[in-house]
Amino acid sequence: MITTSRESHSSRARRRQHRAITTRPALPLLRAAHPVPALAVTMLAVLLAASMGVGTRTSVTLLVAVFSGQLVVGWTNDLVDSERDRRVGRGDKPLATGQIAVGLVRSAIGAASVVCVLTSLLCGPAAGLLHLVAVGAALAYNAGLKSTAFSWLPYSLAFGALPAVVGLARDSAALPPWWMVAVGALLGFAAHLLNAMPDLADDAATGVLGLPHRLAPTTVPPLAALPLVAATVVAVFGSRTPPTASQFVLLAVVLALAVAATRTTGKTPFYAAIAIAGVNVVMLLIG
Repeated sequence: MITTSRESHSSRARRRQHRAITTRPALPLLRAAHPVPALAVTMLAVLLAASMGVGTRTSVTLLVAVFSGQLVVGWTNDLVDSERDRRVGRGDKPLATGQIAVGLVRSAIGAASVVCVLTSLLCGPAAGLLHLVAVGAALAYNAGLKSTAFSWLPYSLAFGALPAVVGLARDSAALPPWWMVAVGALLGFAAHLLNAMPDLADDAATGVLGLPHRLAPTTVPPLAALPLVAATVVAVFGSRTPPTASQFVLLAVVLALAVAATRTTGKTPFYAAIAIAGVNVVMLLIG
């Protein structure tokens, strides 16, 4: 009787899980795409397009290209990591908890990939190919680079390429200023360190050994602050025009936040590094 009851309960649980997969897949599928960073990168591309004077039609095409590329990267990340996520009990991962089927995620990746390729190329051959290279770098991270000392490289390549993609979409013969690419690359390096921080323990338990995992956890926020300060300095002094008073104010704010990131403990260094990243994004947009 007890065995039958347990089997019946197990069968009912599987049926409920199956119904959840087949009838309510939209929200778990969206969560598996890492929507917050996907939207953040997409909005950064759109704001860069606005600051560079890109036309409305091209800006909309860029939005679709970048967002679909981010969906491919997010879904692929969860697909590759699904077994590791199960082992560490990641309840926030729909694939790991069985809320969505692997086949559905694979189909979504295929559809988003087609949209990404087509819309990227509609932005122009140079911009389109560069964007696809950036997406490819992110996929290389998912496929294995995340477990090497070069885990930072895809982030730097992808973030550094973004201003160039937007600039080439506006004019295929004109790259954006070098300092914008440099700021993007430095932001990407720092973003990798900060993005890895919440998952350092789970990653280490499942064999992921990227650059952040090879460092003492307390050193990650201060190390992230260094390229962010460098990005601010590049943004202020890299342009041909003399720095403005507002840029010097922002630089002073960044230096103060950097002191907080390197001289304090607890969560303050992490939040200070995030704040510096926000200042850098503002300077990238107004530059």
